[in-house]
Amino acid sequence: MNKTPAVRFIGFAEDWEQRKFGDIVQTRRGLTYKPTDIEESGIRVLRSSNIDEDTFVYGVDDVFVNPYAVNIEPVRKNDILITSANGSSRLVGKHALIKKISDGSAVHGGFMLLGRTKNYDFVNASMSSSWYTKFINVFAAGGNGAIGNLNKNDLDEQVILIPDDAEQIKIGEYFAALDNLITLHQRKYEKLKNIKKSMLEKMFPKNGSNVPEIRFKGFTDAWEQRKFGDIVQTRRGLTYKPTDIEESGIRVLRSSNIDEDTFVYGVDDVFVNPYAVNIEPVRKNDILITSANGSSRLVGKHALIKKISDGSAVHGGFMLLGRTKNYDFVNASMSSSWYTKFINVFAAGGNGAIGNLNKNDLDEQVILIPDDAEQIKIGEYFAALDNLITLHHRKLEKLEQIKQAMLHKMFV
Repeated sequence: MNKTPAVRFIGFAEDWEQRKFGDIVQTRRGLTYKPTDIEESGIRVLRSSNIDEDTFVYGVDDVFVNPYAVNIEPVRKNDILITSANGSSRLVGKHALIKKISDGSAVHGGFMLLGRTKNYDFVNASMSSSWYTKFINVFAAGGNGAIGNLNKNDLDEQVILIPDDAEQIKIGEYFAALDNLITLHQRKYEKLKNIKKSMLEKMFPKNGSNVPEIRFKGFTDAWEQRKFGDIVQTRRGLTYKPTDIEESGIRVLRSSNIDEDTFVYGVDDVFVNPYAVNIEPVRKNDILITSANGSSRLVGKHALIKKISDGSAVHGGFMLLGRTKNYDFVNASMSSSWYTKFINVFAAGGNGAIGNLNKNDLDEQVILIPDDAEQIKIGEYFAALDNLITLHHRKLEKLEQIKQAMLHKMFV
């Protein structure tokens, strides 16, 4: 058995040693309480909803109980919160370090475990490495409607490899700093998304109004009604046969090429023989729209195609394509309230049916638009905001990839 990690800090060369998890971490079961113990305020009961990915959070739906119902020790700062049982087995084993909590203010619930240890940053990082993933896959039962369950004794008896205290501290400090950086970028990313959502509400007219709440200086005219089809040329996509598919050729854009509201290439993109293509290729700044999908929540998703080689791709039969002069404005407009309401009304789906957005329904939709000059200003604003959001998202993804790589290399 290999007893040293691939990457180490300078000055550390000794083999890591085997220890039972329970010998280095004191684990405790959580509080069992009755519905009559619940109150509007009191002692907070931490549950799986207090773990967001691998970060400890407070929730708007947190439960509080009467202090007299509490018969276990409160949680402390730097305890590790672990989901031990959940109806969704994929959540079993999720863990987070409790960074901010007032003394005596909370306990962990009956479906949770709590870990307390000296080198908490190291242990928490270790629980994101391969040994823990394998352990959860083997020991966390669930499926076929059963509640997934992580047994305290199984975790305590798990044998893991650890270095001496000095190396544990160094590794823990490294991953704590990396987690803080990830959290910082996550907050910036979420803040920018919230700004965009707020500005979409304020820079497009609300119900019954023909002017938005916020406008650029110099624009005062009322917005005018237009049919969507009068300002955007929409086109149906390519229908092709399985025998048309090849390893390379003309790329067929599908719903998987829209990630949230961003155009992306995918590893599973489909290519067809050029001779099978009988529609015009997509162009840069066309708007790709999902018109049909087995998941109705994806119907209506759209993205501006920013980077694409001429003649290299077409849109598939379950997609629509929109082409327009002021593409940034129209794409932003399709993230505002009129489009959400339109999709909710016209995109049928449910009960196993494929959700569908009809081209004619979209073309006939009456929307409000300003003059060209104001369209350009609004479009430029949201294009710049989208670029900033994409930049922070990429930084976040890169940091998360670095963390995954270092977890693989810095643990045995």
